[in-house]
Amino acid sequence: MNINQKAIEMFEQNEYEEAMGLFQQAVHESKDVQSLNNLAWMYLYEEEDDDKALELVKEAVKMNPFSYFPYNILGEIYIRQEKWKEAKEVLRKSISIQPSNEAHHNLAIAYYNLGELEEASEFFLRAAGDSDNTMYNHIKCLIDLGRTVEAKEKVDAFNEKAEDFVGEIGVADLYVELNCYKEAIQWFEKGYKEYGKSPYWIGRFVYALFKTNNILRINEVIREAIEEKEEEIKDVMKEEVEENWTENDKKELIEEYMEENNQYKKMIELIASGYVPQLDFETYFTGACYLFGCKRHNHPEYQK
Repeated sequence: MNINQKAIEMFEQNEYEEAMGLFQQAVHESKDVQSLNNLAWMYLYEEEDDDKALELVKEAVKMNPFSYFPYNILGEIYIRQEKWKEAKEVLRKSISIQPSNEAHHNLAIAYYNLGELEEASEFFLRAAGDSDNTMYNHIKCLIDLGRTVEAKEKVDAFNEKAEDFVGEIGVADLYVELNCYKEAIQWFEKGYKEYGKSPYWIGRFVYALFKTNNILRINEVIREAIEEKEEEIKDVMKEEVEENWTENDKKELIEEYMEENNQYKKMIELIASGYVPQLDFETYFTGACYLFGCKRHNHPEYQK
């Protein structure tokens, strides 16, 4: 058993310090693609030290590896650092070696943030599953591109029983963006008792109800949101202060809840005046195991 195999075995057994020491020893003995890549992965995912991981994986990439692993690690670091152009270049290289869902997804994020929406839409679609967050991202790109008929067809096809289903409020949000308020309301209602209430999605729900002139339901939703928040405020006030829950923590949370309540109280007037609650849209990078020699994921050791 070589050093890399021992290191992975220790890592699998949750002997983290021993594993890290062996990965470092492997680099010390031979700075090759495998040792640099695996140590970089450990720094990125286990130590959360992007700078150290970047230094190591850049050295691996300079060796023009035949594997996509180092390129995916480097691309992910660039995405984390919001270096979109650099991420785009590296991830395109990764895909040219071997396509992977992670590279497709992260490349789509780079394209999206560079304003290249056609490409972002295409690569989100390549990585998308059944009704998951990546499909949601793809549809958001279609909406931004004005391809609303295509977007609606795909939202209509969302499957709430899918394993990685984006969630009822996510589907409702897309319908609001498509100005399909009746469909949006149906999905908001599906998620109404499942989600903790927040001014963000309650505001979007109230907006959809306003657009369909459903004043009775608006009043019900606002009243219930206020009552629920007032109960939460009472509960926090009753909580006893302790070492990890100070008087200041308590005060800040009460102030936050009171601010949310104020938002609910002003919501109808604000939306009636023409305010449109904006979609809260963020993209999230993804990663995977890129350890050469990982038996759990059937990764062979690096072959030159």
